[in-house]
Amino acid sequence: MTTTHLLYLHGFRSSPQSLKAQQMAAHVAAHHPGVHWWCPQLPPSPRAAAQLLLEGTADWPRAATAVMGSSLGGFYASWFAQQRGCASVLLNPAVFPARDLEKHIGAQTAWHDADVQFFFRPEYIAELQALDTRALPAAGPELAFIAKGDEVLDWREMVARYPQAQIALQEGGEHALSDFATHIPRISRFLALA
Repeated sequence: MTTTHLLYLHGFRSSPQSLKAQQMAAHVAAHHPGVHWWCPQLPPSPRAAAQLLLEGTADWPRAATAVMGSSLGGFYASWFAQQRGCASVLLNPAVFPARDLEKHIGAQTAWHDADVQFFFRPEYIAELQALDTRALPAAGPELAFIAKGDEVLDWREMVARYPQAQIALQEGGEHALSDFATHIPRISRFLALA
């Protein structure tokens, strides 16, 4: 498998301006200029996010597509991988976002721009439940980077959720994976970036 089309999905309240997205985009541009890179701004509605991803990748070659996702983006990446049968790279992926985000219903601000506000609606919980793929076997190869020191998500839930994945389990670390850049070469090899 060679990856020619790579989708990157940011987390809750995040954006394409996240450090991980920027580092990965810079690596792809510098070392794999033939790879088509897309990191969209995801809407707050999980249903709308799923529709955006399917429509935005409709003409991508299935055999050469891969997806990466961080936190809530990791949850979406697992769903997308099921739809496309592709490889996925998961960075401290959310396992139970319907449970965990219930306490965030209401007005929210974006991490990278406090002027950007959105409303996380109660109906989004059911939309998250509809995208849950935990009961399904992996549709493609999976590589998961999981930090035991994640202060937002439980690393044990992440490990249990991805029994078929290659797991890169870190002692310590944190949810943001501030050492992400050190993992990019392994990700490039795993995805066989063109």
